[in-house]
Amino acid sequence: MKKLSFLAGKWSGEARILHGTGDPLELVQTEEVQYKLDGLILIIEGIGRSKADGKTALQALGFLSYDDEAGMYRMRAFNDGRYTETEVKLAGDGQGLSWGFTVGQYKTSDTLRINEKGEWTELHEITIASQPPRKYMELRVSRTK
Repeated sequence: MKKLSFLAGKWSGEARILHGTGDPLELVQTEEVQYKLDGLILIIEGIGRSKADGKTALQALGFLSYDDEAGMYRMRAFNDGRYTETEVKLAGDGQGLSWGFTVGQYKTSDTLRINEKGEWTELHEITIASQPPRKYMELRVSRTK
């Protein structure tokens, strides 16, 4: 779990959610990441508030752990009244993660990276049935603590 320490701390910045054909929803985004249970679990809580009116538009909570038996990271994530469990892959350079899940004809692909400026960036893509993947959400936050 120490390999995930690059995420620990408080972060803030911006996110954009792209809903179909309309204008993107612009958010002020915060991410808070902390270890619990003596480093056994890493908790990530993200909150996005609309730039237009300050109302909460996105809330997500994820619990990451390492499955010793399977030799992989796993995440249980809660968002929008639902949850999912998925495998999480650590990037080869140790500065990013990727995950995704499939529900019916919907498939998601998520990539989190720490860029050369030390910013946390995320790209969420969604594929519906046989359509090509499309960008669903972009996030860029900087460490505040």
